[in-house]
Amino acid sequence: MSGGAVAARLQIVLVAALFSTGGAVVKAAALDGWQVAGLRSLVAAITLLLFMPGARRRWNPRALAVGLAYGGMLVGFVLSSKLTTAANTVFLAATAPLYVALLAPWLLGERWRRQDLLYMLVIAAGLVLCLTDSEARYATAPAPVAGNLLAIATGFFYALTVLGLRWLAREGGDESDAPAALVSGNLMAFVACLPAALPMSTPAPRDLGIVLFLGSIQIGLAYILLTAAIRRVPALEASLLLMLEPVLNSLLTWAVHGEVPGTWVLVGAALILGATALKAVLEPRAAHPNAA
Repeated sequence: MSGGAVAARLQIVLVAALFSTGGAVVKAAALDGWQVAGLRSLVAAITLLLFMPGARRRWNPRALAVGLAYGGMLVGFVLSSKLTTAANTVFLAATAPLYVALLAPWLLGERWRRQDLLYMLVIAAGLVLCLTDSEARYATAPAPVAGNLLAIATGFFYALTVLGLRWLAREGGDESDAPAALVSGNLMAFVACLPAALPMSTPAPRDLGIVLFLGSIQIGLAYILLTAAIRRVPALEASLLLMLEPVLNSLLTWAVHGEVPGTWVLVGAALILGATALKAVLEPRAAHPNAA
């Protein structure tokens, strides 16, 4: 493996680490969820426009449609992080592959196979376990039921984003379509949050720093690094490396805020992540049985 390939893989690990800071940092802000989500997306949009030239082109209806789904995912993540534990937010959002499998036949004409049914049932079981766990109520997770429902919605929007990006690629879009979708999604998230975020006093220096970090580093820099690294790392390997994110997110929030995931949440998370990893490993081998 060349030095460049090693560096690209380390870069994706760094991306997972940056993504994982979201839960703990969002909870540290005194601003409410709408304010954090809106300001974070505004900063992210500016960052991506400055450092990703491709994001300034290809603003077509298709990119905007995908951006709408991405914006829903961004807002849902912040709102759910404010209401439930970080573990529930990331693991319930990680059920996105279940919705992808269910929607792909209708939206993309990609039919799932009989063996995919077992995979979907395992993901669904993990989802149920995360929802039925009787967790302790933390100051950083004041409304776990509402937060869990928002986390499920976040996973649904995440699935629509994945399907949309695949749709853009299949419809002949060039590499500028995805950056345009990311920027437009952040801008739509900002506009959607604005009515609920106002009136808003001038953020304290701590909150301003949190918003700047979330927008420019946790989203902006992470996506810039991911876009550069993904060209040198196979999709399977990249997806497995990015699965570090939900684990690191839960550990960081536990260390900073003392949120301890419930037993059934951990079991459900193991089912969700394990099934996703197993499918990611086995599916390419099934498609290419002679591959090394």
